[in-house]
Amino acid sequence: MSAKTDHIARMLLAEHHQGMPYHPLKGEEHPANLSEAYEVQDALCRLLCKDGADEIAGYKIALTSKAMQEMVKVDQPLSGAVLASRIRSAPAKLKLRDYQRLGVECELAVRLADSLPADRRPYDENSVFDAVAEIMPAFELIEDRRADYAQIDAESLVADNAWNAGVVLGKPLVDWEDFDFVGSRGVLKINGKAQAEGKAGDALEHPLNALAWLANALIHRGHQLEAGMIVMTGSIVRTVFPEPGDELHFSLEGCGEATLSLAKG
Repeated sequence: MSAKTDHIARMLLAEHHQGMPYHPLKGEEHPANLSEAYEVQDALCRLLCKDGADEIAGYKIALTSKAMQEMVKVDQPLSGAVLASRIRSAPAKLKLRDYQRLGVECELAVRLADSLPADRRPYDENSVFDAVAEIMPAFELIEDRRADYAQIDAESLVADNAWNAGVVLGKPLVDWEDFDFVGSRGVLKINGKAQAEGKAGDALEHPLNALAWLANALIHRGHQLEAGMIVMTGSIVRTVFPEPGDELHFSLEGCGEATLSLAKG
């Protein structure tokens, strides 16, 4: 690990602890490319997991739509790690004061039955199918630290672990083989009123395409998906920013539902 990588990771960790707003990395602190940005992300996650206090229990995939990719000037999705301490089961209750600005995304999550090692790559939708143990509707929690979305760049976002602040998992579906990964309709309701909807296939046209992309990308970086890990395959609706007292309900046709409530105080 380079001195630059260590410096940026420690700076980001301090900014989170101090509640500082997100800002794009500038000058010598800006990663030279995505590869260096992922090195910073790895270093940040090592600091977060220091001395065995936590561990990486999965990954999230960001920017699965062309529109979002164009916004941050990349031609591929991005990924971040999910820490074990930040995985919750639905129904979950959170306090907004624990975050600078909490965003919530609605996704299909998968739990892996088998690892996806380098000697079997490249992976595709078909070759990852048998590695999936179960699927579930889920919320991804986004900590954007009050970011100005007009100022986001891919390297800064990746370095900051793609803003992942945890996940909320609905009840798993074990007999999922006949699930419609393309056409299944997902609906987000807030306080009983429908706010947004999408389809499972809105994540790279098929959630297992997203899983395969992640497996290949991690191997390229010297990592791999391990059995038991959770993978968040990408949001099927736009990010929402809940208010105190809000009740969020995400249903995914043929899969189930997840619920999340925000404390009033």
